[in-house]
Amino acid sequence: MRLRAAVAGRGPLCAGIDPHPGLLREWGVGDDVGGLERFALGAVETLAPEVALVKPQSAFFERYGARGIAVLERVLVAARDAGALVLLDVKRGDIGSTMAGYAAAYLSDGVPLAADAITVSPYFGIGALDPALELAERTGRGVFVVALTSNPEGATVQAAVTDTGSTVAQSVVDAVAARNAGRRPVGDVGVVVGATTPAGALRLEALNGPILVPGIGAQGAGLVDLPQVFGTAARHVVAVTSRDLLRHGPQPASLRHAARRTADEAGALLHPPSGQVGGGTPG
Repeated sequence: MRLRAAVAGRGPLCAGIDPHPGLLREWGVGDDVGGLERFALGAVETLAPEVALVKPQSAFFERYGARGIAVLERVLVAARDAGALVLLDVKRGDIGSTMAGYAAAYLSDGVPLAADAITVSPYFGIGALDPALELAERTGRGVFVVALTSNPEGATVQAAVTDTGSTVAQSVVDAVAARNAGRRPVGDVGVVVGATTPAGALRLEALNGPILVPGIGAQGAGLVDLPQVFGTAARHVVAVTSRDLLRHGPQPASLRHAARRTADEAGALLHPPSGQVGGGTPG
């Protein structure tokens, strides 16, 4: 699995590339396509040689229309050329041929927006994601399924209890675990779980796949919290930081140093020597 190799070499850190207007201002560039390009390519050129994954947030490119998507295409190429895996944050979810179309746009070989992995939303039903899961398997790519998010509005759906007695979020985790069962060393389907999740809110020990954990810094969670939250599943966590990391730019040296320091800290906390994992409830 390419993700395991990348994490082993560079640490369990994913750098979000989120060119929202506030960050563009902080970097001293305009809120236009030119500013978008300077920000996004500058961030990728600095961060992609340092971290295991970069995660462009598609929405911030889409808002500029076709020219913004063209910048996103260049970001994907630049990140891969620098040795990072690219997780495109699109959170697509639909049914039938529409889901197949989304999958083809991001998970096929040779397409302009091809990524190493994408995020998807399961709320049309896990089975509706089959076109993406099947294409990703055929092309050697990954999929991260949104399970439990940090925003308060998410609880209305994600914390609802199903007729099996599990929460909707847990049912998403269980469905992904079933898909990954028997895969070695781990499966290629992961879940997205917010960093502010309370310890023990999800049972993740049987997931057998990666756990993408956004919300470090901006939403109040810190890397130091993750071993307690995820327990024995922490070894599968890839921590995401976006604004908290990007605020160190635009100076490349400062941004590069912050990325290295954060990746080292994440590695020490999530992959400690055997027997030293934090004592929280297993995920």
